[in-house]
Amino acid sequence: MSEARRARLRLEISREAARLFWEQGVAATSGDQIAAAVGLSTRTIWRHFRSKESCAEPIVLQGTVTLMSVLRDWPRERSLEEHLDAELVRFRDEGPPVGLADERLGRKMIRLADTEPALRTAWLMACDQLERQLAAVIAGRLERPAGDLEVRMHAAAAAAVVRVLDEHIGAALLADADTTEFEDTAAVSRRYAQAIREATGGAIGDPVT
Repeated sequence: MSEARRARLRLEISREAARLFWEQGVAATSGDQIAAAVGLSTRTIWRHFRSKESCAEPIVLQGTVTLMSVLRDWPRERSLEEHLDAELVRFRDEGPPVGLADERLGRKMIRLADTEPALRTAWLMACDQLERQLAAVIAGRLERPAGDLEVRMHAAAAAAVVRVLDEHIGAALLADADTTEFEDTAAVSRRYAQAIREATGGAIGDPVT
């Protein structure tokens, strides 16, 4: 099986596992049920995942795909706010890298992670990958090695901002709370940018000349 096909299958399994976890709870969901939902044998599920809880990992990771695709293409001459605004326009024209259904499922798993330690592990693993990728982006803008201590500290701070804001927004959206503050997508993206700027002491966010 090619790597691309394997990734597609893992994501398909993850979607069904996440749906079952949300509808009936993690404890009440079995590997057999996940396999039946996807139309595969249970043995095939265990070939791709080490446990039923780990089936949530690909859909949780989907939540970081859009952000990282945006940051990897961040031009040096643009501020983070300017870049995010430009990317929102592009997404309106071309569509985002991750579909809304997957994004919502990811938020549901992040919400469940508050009470499910195994799902919390999946979410924190996604945040760790985000931090490592942020380190590469920040290293490029600061013209320092990715392993530089200051680069790593800025990456950790920026990743923490994303984690906390994602958890905050996800909890509000899924609790049917007042979501007026999240309806303006441009304002939300600027909130992320400003929080990253503040968390990194202004080191990350400005244009680089």
